Amino acid sequence: MPSEESTFRPAMKLMSGRFAAFAITFLTPVLLVRLFNQSEFGTYKQFLLITYTPYLIGCAFSECLFYFLPRDPSRGGRYTMNALLMLFASGSLCLIAMVTNASRIAGMVSNSAISAYVPIMGFFLLFMLMGTVLEITMISRKRYSLAAGTYAASDLLRAAFLLVPALLTRSLAWALMGTVIFFGIRLCAAFAYFRWEFGSEVRPDTQLLKEQWVYVLPYTLAGIVQVIQQNYHQYLVAFNFDAATFAIYSVGCLQIPLVDFVSTPTSNVMMVRMSEKLRDGDDRGLLSIWHDATRKLALIFFPLVGLLLVDAYRLITFLFTTAYVASVPIFMLSSLSVLTAALQTDGVLRVFAQIRYMFVTNIVRLVMVLLLMGWSLRVFGLMGAIMVTLFGILLARIMALCRIRKVLQTTYPQLLPWRSLGKTLIAAMMAAIPVIILNARASAAASVMLIVSGMVYVAVYAVLVLIFRLVSKQEIEAIKRIVYVWNRRSVESPREPRLGTQSPIDV
Repeated sequence: MPSEESTFRPAMKLMSGRFAAFAITFLTPVLLVRLFNQSEFGTYKQFLLITYTPYLIGCAFSECLFYFLPRDPSRGGRYTMNALLMLFASGSLCLIAMVTNASRIAGMVSNSAISAYVPIMGFFLLFMLMGTVLEITMISRKRYSLAAGTYAASDLLRAAFLLVPALLTRSLAWALMGTVIFFGIRLCAAFAYFRWEFGSEVRPDTQLLKEQWVYVLPYTLAGIVQVIQQNYHQYLVAFNFDAATFAIYSVGCLQIPLVDFVSTPTSNVMMVRMSEKLRDGDDRGLLSIWHDATRKLALIFFPLVGLLLVDAYRLITFLFTTAYVASVPIFMLSSLSVLTAALQTDGVLRVFAQIRYMFVTNIVRLVMVLLLMGWSLRVFGLMGAIMVTLFGILLARIMALCRIRKVLQTTYPQLLPWRSLGKTLIAAMMAAIPVIILNARASAAASVMLIVSGMVYVAVYAVLVLIFRLVSKQEIEAIKRIVYVWNRRSVESPREPRLGTQSPIDV
């Protein structure tokens, strides 16, 4: 595929920013689980569950900028300020509602200890919500390198503001307060950036606000339903079991940061590029953009699922100790959801403003989840909650693909790169065979086996990718160029800086 049609070229810049902070963000819960007992860690996970529910719903006003800014860059400052004001209003309402209902929230999750954290929860939500506009604006303005750096700095600083107080005080309250302080600093930085980016254009505009409301209102309704049906399994476990049991379940539902680090930038860039083509009246390249993003995400996510499945026991017990061995089967089943992350259907539907259809899809999915979740939990236990959740994700993806076929004006055989997806799945499955044999016969320490099995899996999968010709010659050449640049930099880095260049220390 020609380079100009590659969604991954700018997306790789955004991914690099998230990868830079991958290790510390992934290890954050691993460290916390060793600092706090199971009940305290369960309280922390409940805190996040309660906070992220209104957060994911409230993000609609920042996410809408992906639709408006590429279409009308000249009024970007006003769109952005409108989004900030609405996020402030919604976050403030949530803050008041949380503080005045602290005891009720504690009763809902059967954990009286969480009531002391509710005020922190409110400010955590308010500052975090308003800060979501920052990277979205950068990406919509095609400042990919700046967004990548912001992602990296934010992830690292957030982890530091959480972990340092936790290590010094062994207090969950101080750890969460540190995170609130970070989000406050981040919000101040966002205002400074908007002033630099838009100048005097950073001001409210009631006329544009009406346009945003027309887009955001159905998107928010769809988001409410989506958040409920996506997290209903966790609500049900949190409301019906104690904090320690919820800790085991939440570890089983462990979200691999790599998935978000890769899928979110790819979807964002895909949306920007599609929006620009629609703005320019060029519909011909839309399908190729969708195919490019889907094919390359599958090349990453399909083998990731294979590796997580074969190393699930060692991974969970190594990261969270044997106290969480009951989380292993839940984690294995939950990992299958990563397969669907290759299909960034919501991004395409949002480009075409198919918000009402997204709402209908989420309603159908929610009804199915509500009807089956209670029965499945009684019959299959905690595993039943994950099973119904996975089925709901699959149902939503199928419905979304049906509508995407229509808006892209294509056929089902042409809707997806079927041949490439099939070969990628086969390669991911075949690469797991030597790892399964290795794990059955070797008895080294878990840390060693995770590294060795990972290297074996990646090596076998890479060979299969080449054999099946899943990457083009142009993509292989691009990879070689990247490796060459990295090697050259690593060789040149010890040298003295040339005259007229800036030392890394000065930067």
